[in-house]
Amino acid sequence: MNLLHLADGFRNRFKAEPRVFRAPGRVNLIGEHTDYNDGFVMPAAIHFATYVAVNERDDASVSVYSHTLREAFEFDLTRPGRFGGWRDYVAGTAYALQERGVKLAGANLYIDSDVPLGAGVSSSAALEVATAHALLSVAGANVDPLLIALACQRAENEYVGVRSGIMDQFVSCFGQQNHALMIDCRTLDYEALPLPPGVVLVVCNTMVKHELTGGEYNERRADCEEGSRLLGVAALRDVTLDDLRERGGTLPERVYRRCRHVVTENARVELAADAVRKHDCSRFGELMYESHRSLREDYEVTCDELDLMVDLAREVRGVYGARMTGGGFGGCTINLLAVDAVERFQRSVSDGYRARTGIQPMLYVTGAHDGAGEIVLAG
Repeated sequence: MNLLHLADGFRNRFKAEPRVFRAPGRVNLIGEHTDYNDGFVMPAAIHFATYVAVNERDDASVSVYSHTLREAFEFDLTRPGRFGGWRDYVAGTAYALQERGVKLAGANLYIDSDVPLGAGVSSSAALEVATAHALLSVAGANVDPLLIALACQRAENEYVGVRSGIMDQFVSCFGQQNHALMIDCRTLDYEALPLPPGVVLVVCNTMVKHELTGGEYNERRADCEEGSRLLGVAALRDVTLDDLRERGGTLPERVYRRCRHVVTENARVELAADAVRKHDCSRFGELMYESHRSLREDYEVTCDELDLMVDLAREVRGVYGARMTGGGFGGCTINLLAVDAVERFQRSVSDGYRARTGIQPMLYVTGAHDGAGEIVLAG
């Protein structure tokens, strides 16, 4: 991201000097579709981020321009509503902050991002969190990062209509350099786990796009809620695999499989955390493959392209593990591999995927990075 171009774009449009805020996207190493079941997840913030340049206005309006999309709109802080598409992530964040008692001021926002859209690396949370930081800055409001994450989650749930859990917004706020976060999505306690030395993360974008507001995401969540109701628990976090085996006969077959994924995935996250603490990359990789298989067979959120990406990764020497990451139905895989395997991996997976699908994938080598904050412009 060229921050000087971002600032110049803001100056040209709004004739003022901006402050600039950044919020990262994320990859989830393991723990998929567990966050909205009060379970465990293990994401990491990545270097791709959304940037928002901002200055204060003297009225209650927020004027927004997305350089990424070449689109603009304006909304009134005193009149909550919906605007459609990406606009609801921005306006919804403002309204959700106000619903939590934060007094905001009018602002001009200029947005740019290098987070791949629709790829399962949470461009939406990056937009929400960067917007929140920008709006809070001009309002002079000092707000706990946890409140920011919760407000941004509410924006996505209530204004966009995606019933997502807290993971994406949480790690965008709390991410740490060279660490994954193991998050308890019930208590919101977390542990920062240092990634083993000598390994890298590679995100493989299948270039198959998805739209989670299409209903599949919410359908999976409804299945989990039905399972919790039939099992008599507050959330699937409260169910063990033995419980499920003993009482699973009361569940419809599809609901049983959804529950089985969540219950076994929670167990995998705890085992994966232990593997990270021991720097046992091989064990961590095995758990990643098990996670993908469960997402494919029990949760049914993968697709042919994602399955192919994982199969291709498995064939490359130096790869510890691979799995889909994000909501599913397209998007990306996350791969854990040794540093000296990167070139071999990129060549083999890219060539193999293109040969089988006719699609040129995008591969991004990344590590774990810090969460949201202000960027000080040079000069």
